[in-house]
Amino acid sequence: MDAITFEGVGKQYRLGTVSSGTISHDLNRWWAVNVMHKEDPYLKIGETNDRAHKGESEYVWALKDINFKVEEGDVVGIIGKNGAGKSTLLKLLSRVTAPTTGKITAYGRIASLLEVGTGFHPEMTGRENIYMNGAIMGMTKAEITRKLDEIVDFSGCERYIDTPVKRYSSGMTVRLGFAIAAHLEPDILVVDEVLAVGDAEFQKKAIGKMQDISHGGGRTVLFVSHNMAAVKSLCKTGILLENGRIKQLGGIFDVVNSYLSEQESYFLIKDNIQTIDKDLIINKIMINGTESSVSRITHNQPTLSFQIEGKANNISNAEICLILKNNNGEALALFSLSEDSPLLTLDGEFHFSKKILLPERLHHGMIRIDLHIHQPNVQYYLVANNCCCLDVEGYIPATGQIRSINSGFITLIEKND
Repeated sequence: MDAITFEGVGKQYRLGTVSSGTISHDLNRWWAVNVMHKEDPYLKIGETNDRAHKGESEYVWALKDINFKVEEGDVVGIIGKNGAGKSTLLKLLSRVTAPTTGKITAYGRIASLLEVGTGFHPEMTGRENIYMNGAIMGMTKAEITRKLDEIVDFSGCERYIDTPVKRYSSGMTVRLGFAIAAHLEPDILVVDEVLAVGDAEFQKKAIGKMQDISHGGGRTVLFVSHNMAAVKSLCKTGILLENGRIKQLGGIFDVVNSYLSEQESYFLIKDNIQTIDKDLIINKIMINGTESSVSRITHNQPTLSFQIEGKANNISNAEICLILKNNNGEALALFSLSEDSPLLTLDGEFHFSKKILLPERLHHGMIRIDLHIHQPNVQYYLVANNCCCLDVEGYIPATGQIRSINSGFITLIEKND
């Protein structure tokens, strides 16, 4: 059964104003829609919501032509750049604002946590806000009382539960808000980026609770976050938004990998150098046959090529190494140009070109690479963390279940032709 359906949903705003901003605009809109039974004239002049560029129209589409369905019990991650329309989509679903076009159908009780302090009255105590939020969701006082101890315990705010919420820190407010939203048995839980305010321990608890809600209770969760590790660990389905439109909808690993690759595809590998010594100049870095920071490793590809060119002024006892990591930052493998030879002396122009043997049957996923030039245990001459992203087509187990690349620190070796 479908818990949520978006059909042709769009949301248009006029920049800088509330409503359409002028009496004439409001009258034109009312006359066209209600009297003449025509399309809203201002829908035609709306532009794509590209926040980085100045447009010609004062009307923009925060969302346009949004169509998707969410099955009951599914956990959907909604990702995209700032301004892509993620929060607007959740506000439409939560009925904070109404869509300009289209139709949204949701079955069941919706609990939303869209920003710090959502639904809280600052002068009321934590306990009073719990009862008020429950009443808004249609619960009886007895139902709320039955859940009260569990909510307070999960929030970790027991000492302050009878203190006005205006005296809570942002972290405490989010803890209590999430505890209320998650424990009052919603059919649909909507969570925006607010978990980023909480500490690591609370984020872990919150993600675990959302997993329990979806798996154990069969309830639906929509989750917006810029933490890709959290999104992948929690969600099964992903929606990638770009400039107010759905760019990709599918399995969460494919959607996240596509998003991360796109963000990095505009850069060269050498553009991602964070630290470089004054005695070192890098002219070119190529990994997997390209200077681009994003490339693809094909199925059963035997080697990974690496080239680096530059100029140095008397750098001695240097090691050039690549560290291969998965998307969560866990180290997978290490390659060092001086693994079986003395440390390098870089003086004048230098050029290194190597082919590195890859393990067989790499799993489907993303590999990120750190490039370091350093004198071991003394100093770094170059640091380029996450300088390259490799999309591994990779091995898919016979079960058909796609898994991310396994962790495990191994040493890669140079291929001898």
